[in-house]
Amino acid sequence: MRFRTSFLASALSLICAMTSPSLAATATVKDGATLQLANNTFRLDGIDAPAVDQMCIDEHADSWACGVEARDQLAKLVAGKQVRCGDLGPDPSTKKHRIGLCIVEGETVGLGQLMVQKGLALADARGKFKADELAAKNDRRGLWRGCFAAPADFSLWKKDAALVGGACRADRDQQIRAVLFSADPVMPAGCAIKGKYAVRARVTGNVGIYHLQACRSYPGLTNSERWFCSEDDAQAAGFRKAYNCGGKAK
Repeated sequence: MRFRTSFLASALSLICAMTSPSLAATATVKDGATLQLANNTFRLDGIDAPAVDQMCIDEHADSWACGVEARDQLAKLVAGKQVRCGDLGPDPSTKKHRIGLCIVEGETVGLGQLMVQKGLALADARGKFKADELAAKNDRRGLWRGCFAAPADFSLWKKDAALVGGACRADRDQQIRAVLFSADPVMPAGCAIKGKYAVRARVTGNVGIYHLQACRSYPGLTNSERWFCSEDDAQAAGFRKAYNCGGKAK
């Protein structure tokens, strides 16, 4: 039954991708759930993947840049290929992005479902790919072989969130959380924008503030909590620009 459900979900995704308004092009991957085709940025429908700066614990209890791994695996899936994305409308979390049913031309399984099958993304709250997630969990693929916070909990910096994965240990809970929610995380290559969660950011409807290298606040901010590769990434995560950066803060 599980495999039948997975097959039906794959077939439905393919039909929707063919019948929705769609764009085909080579894709630029931004993270494990987001890619850009021409002038459109699509978040893959039905999944939640780690942000590029998210850290996890692997099966050996070592820290693991799972967000970088998710991005790189999605990049391998689309490398040099034509990708078609059915446009499902604006992304509710950021109006600059679209929700896309995306598939490599000539394939029968969408990119979102493939990422869940690899264990490098979770099914979103609607549970569209829940059977694929369960299979990845049972086989301890990708994220599931170690210990991690759900991407949605990481993005909200929920330090007390339930941890999941095959290598979570109650007797090491505090040490694991110190890695997953580090106050001084390692900067992913090419992602030099610093982000800091801040209560005062809520005044503008945001969760935090980001600081560019040109900002006066940048050199002194040593406990950045988050790293972003572009202003678009920071804004999509709910951060606004620091007021001392010059220009209009968003």
